Amino acid sequence: EYVPPLQIKRLLSEYQDNLDAACRALTAAARAAGSPDNLTCQLLCIDDLPVPDVDSVFRELTELPFPPPLEPGMILDGYHILREIHASPTSQLYLARDEDSGKQVVLKTPSVNFEDDPGYLERFRHEEWVGRRINSTHVLKIIEPVRRRRFLYHILEHLDGQTLRQWMADHPHPSLEKVREILQQIACGIRAFHRLDMLHRDLKPENIHIDQHGIVRIIDFGSAKIAGIAEIASPIAQTDLLGTKNYVAPEVLCGEPATTSADLFAFGVIAYELLTGHLPYGERLGREVNAKWMNRLRYIPARNERPDLPVWVDGALERAVRLDSKRRYVVETELIYDLRYPNPDFIERPLRPLLERNPIGFWRGIALLSLLGNLALMYWLHRG
Repeated sequence: EYVPPLQIKRLLSEYQDNLDAACRALTAAARAAGSPDNLTCQLLCIDDLPVPDVDSVFRELTELPFPPPLEPGMILDGYHILREIHASPTSQLYLARDEDSGKQVVLKTPSVNFEDDPGYLERFRHEEWVGRRINSTHVLKIIEPVRRRRFLYHILEHLDGQTLRQWMADHPHPSLEKVREILQQIACGIRAFHRLDMLHRDLKPENIHIDQHGIVRIIDFGSAKIAGIAEIASPIAQTDLLGTKNYVAPEVLCGEPATTSADLFAFGVIAYELLTGHLPYGERLGREVNAKWMNRLRYIPARNERPDLPVWVDGALERAVRLDSKRRYVVETELIYDLRYPNPDFIERPLRPLLERNPIGFWRGIALLSLLGNLALMYWLHRG
């Protein structure tokens, strides 16, 4: 804790061929920084890992069978099923009661639609690892089993409340301050992922929960990418094209690997949608996208739907969802700051042409002028 991460990284890089020297350098740096402890350091270098074959990996993934269809009153590994909460093509959620402790939990079971899909099984297994590793008020907790499991499922903490999607339906015109409060909490959840070198890759209102106390949590990690695991060679085919239409970053749609910027793009879309009820590019940012198509897309100003929003808030939203990842915010806190404090870059920027600011209004105006011109011409010809 006395040696900054960047200095540790520099020393490891400098002595990568001599681990003993690296240990001495690290302990010396800690001592120089004032550490009062008895300093010891141990480093382990992994040169190679065996690449398992497809059959062995699949056997490991299917070691636990899928649970049977669950109904109220059934008992699964000591959990009394109370009711089904939600079912989708990819999973089911059940409210259950632990028969030993009496506590209510949520069981997440995999869908039988993917029983033979190793990629799905691997992501389902990783989701539990992610949920147990992240410790944040704003990320749903996945509970470690206290009994041996006979089936494949996750044990989630039970939360009262609703998804952000439902909250948006119930509050179609939220105040700017309320949106700031929600986004601040989502940003904390995203930061918890990124600090552990993880990407969420499927941020959207359906995967965010608000409880009765107003606490916001990210609740689904099925598409998460884990840096250390992602680099390990695997016979299971992987893809970066996960997520949901309109929230997937353009560069990912074009085939580039997902980065933290992709999560921040989705975060920006959520911010825009919270304030306007619409999407920053309409429904045009689908899965069939290429570089040529990107050049045709135009940001729809948030002030078209919310004229009460300050121009600098609209500028912050536009930067958050820029098609070019290099021109977006680097970290989520930058967007949070610019949504609360006016950024001079967004106040003093020149007014863009009407065609870019409001293309629908522009073409409606052209059509109206054309109609008026034709009527005037017909009147003139009739008089003549």
